[in-house]
Amino acid sequence: MSITNLPFAGLELGFAVSLACSLLLVLTTRWHGRYSLDATHGVQKFHITPTPRVGGAAIMLGLWLALGVLPEALQELLLPVLVAAMPAFVFGLAEDLTRNVSVRARLLATMASGVCCWALTGVSLLHSGIAPLDTLLAWLPFSVLFTAFAVGGVANAVNIIDGFNGLASGTVLIGLVALGLIAQGAGDVALAQLCFVVCAVTAGFFVVNFPFGKLFLGDGGAYLLGFLLAWLSVMLVYRNPGVSPWAPLLACGYPVFETVFSILRRIWCRRHPGLPDSRHLHSLIKTAIAARYFRALPAPLRNASVSPVSWALAIVPAVSAVRFADNPFLLIQAVSISFALYVLVYALVALLGRRSARSRHAVPAKPVFAAPSDEFDVKPARRAAS
Repeated sequence: MSITNLPFAGLELGFAVSLACSLLLVLTTRWHGRYSLDATHGVQKFHITPTPRVGGAAIMLGLWLALGVLPEALQELLLPVLVAAMPAFVFGLAEDLTRNVSVRARLLATMASGVCCWALTGVSLLHSGIAPLDTLLAWLPFSVLFTAFAVGGVANAVNIIDGFNGLASGTVLIGLVALGLIAQGAGDVALAQLCFVVCAVTAGFFVVNFPFGKLFLGDGGAYLLGFLLAWLSVMLVYRNPGVSPWAPLLACGYPVFETVFSILRRIWCRRHPGLPDSRHLHSLIKTAIAARYFRALPAPLRNASVSPVSWALAIVPAVSAVRFADNPFLLIQAVSISFALYVLVYALVALLGRRSARSRHAVPAKPVFAAPSDEFDVKPARRAAS
């Protein structure tokens, strides 16, 4: 696919609409702030200024308007995905505005979006590279439910890493570029173009969110982008049998690793795996690195400095996905190495945070994977969501 084949009208309009709508949401905060402002207190909050958390609305509008100027082949791909994405987006946006929608309801809505997308497109995961699972995937009801579960899991994973300026949206951009390059290498020009259109729309929000954090993605935006990233991954494997399912898993690697490790960590610490805490890697990077080495920066830039470190952990598996997209053996090794790298970085950052805390407060040493303490979980924390 050459650069002349890109749908520039869709790219430009999608980016412009998303950017303009994001700026408009910031400028009109006085009118909608009563409902849209994100509080500055909570276990995963690091920002110090109430900030609107409805950036997902800008992305959704940009996608719908870009749809109207895309070539017919891309419209046929994108329209059912946008329709199916509405439950995930609406339930997430409702949480942004009311703070009264449970995590379970949002996760079920995202899984419902996956089932809806299958109903509209007939697309589902048919193989995984794991023989026993592939036998089950041959049965359509299991294939649909497994696809919905996987899509909901990735969407929830993106919401989990939505912690600092640019973190979630930047990570999704990395994943989308990886998927687009894999599709291009497989000869699937239409899907590659669609990935880059979604990139352009996401980038319109990104420049308002990073680095100064004037607008947050919110649950609506996080679930929307997570759903799009997940479903484009499903489409990539379905439309291109030569592409291993492990490739899109690596393209979504960082948020998936964060979610899996968080569940294992909480079980190890004898806590409920679904309870929020401030022991995510990005939270530790903030307290152990950004707060220590970038303390001279203004608060928004100090929060934004967390994202590039995390992006590095997203780029490593994404590059592996593009490089070895058709080689399951090497991809499985890349998954193992990338996850091991994530765990190693987590341990090093946690250890640095412990040493820094002991040097400041002379508190007793604690294990790297210790259960949450006052330092990280009880004192009010502040977050800058991406």
